[in-house]
Amino acid sequence: MKKIIAVLLTLVLVVGAFAACGGTTEETTAPGGEETTAGSTEVLKVIDIALTSEEYGFAVKKGNAELLGQLNDFLAEVKQDGTYEAIMNKYFGDGTPEGVVIADTAVGAKENQIVIATNAAFPPFEYVEGDKYYGVEIELMALFAQKIGKNLAVNDMEFDSVCTAVAEGTCDIGASGLTITEARKEILDFSDAYYNASQKLIAAANDTAFDACTTVEDCEAVLKGLAEGTKIGYQTGTTGAYYIDGDADWGFDGYANLEGVGYTSGAFAVQDILNGNVAYVIIDEAPANSLVKGVNG
Repeated sequence: MKKIIAVLLTLVLVVGAFAACGGTTEETTAPGGEETTAGSTEVLKVIDIALTSEEYGFAVKKGNAELLGQLNDFLAEVKQDGTYEAIMNKYFGDGTPEGVVIADTAVGAKENQIVIATNAAFPPFEYVEGDKYYGVEIELMALFAQKIGKNLAVNDMEFDSVCTAVAEGTCDIGASGLTITEARKEILDFSDAYYNASQKLIAAANDTAFDACTTVEDCEAVLKGLAEGTKIGYQTGTTGAYYIDGDADWGFDGYANLEGVGYTSGAFAVQDILNGNVAYVIIDEAPANSLVKGVNG
């Protein structure tokens, strides 16, 4: 987890440097009205109630039965032989993450590469540190590429372009914390689910709005009762965005009283809590925990 925290701190410091051009990140006013110092032990917290229940899978171009079969066979194998558990322990336990050196997509014949589409700003599933890629999905895809005799190549892009890149055949596999949904299954084929995820809220440490909540219904009631125009940050194109803004295909009614604010990464959204520009951030549970640990130190 030390590597995750290091990269997150780097992201936050970079964003903070830009934010300082128009203000300061040293002291911010949290939603509760108290001033907090960004360097204090606890600046942010995760509201520990799952707002959604979803499954992650790897995506391939519609109709690519051969690649899909290879992926499912691989996932079954690594779950059975303990490899999957060992990788998860590197990012959720006491193991040590391993960086993966990625093939240059401009070098070598395309047939010797398996190219994944991802947004490498989503720890602990994919992120960059130095000249290496890290993350649960990165390590899984590196092993998969090795198994089928290919070199792993990465096309790092904005999250909301990932599905399109795979559907159009620009990339072979979508590996970017992709939730399996009926809407996405209309343009992509998904592997068997490999991870159960949920959306959670990040708040300022001194925010008490959700303190009495014990159920998702309690949280939803608080969200509906927030002041008109309260800003909630999210990564564009993610489940969190659809949850706040509403989307019929995803089964979310949304919140008419809230104003969703989109960001290219969760780290940027979280920094804007510190800057006082959004009240909360909604993001997948594992990245939420990593982001908060990275900021709190």
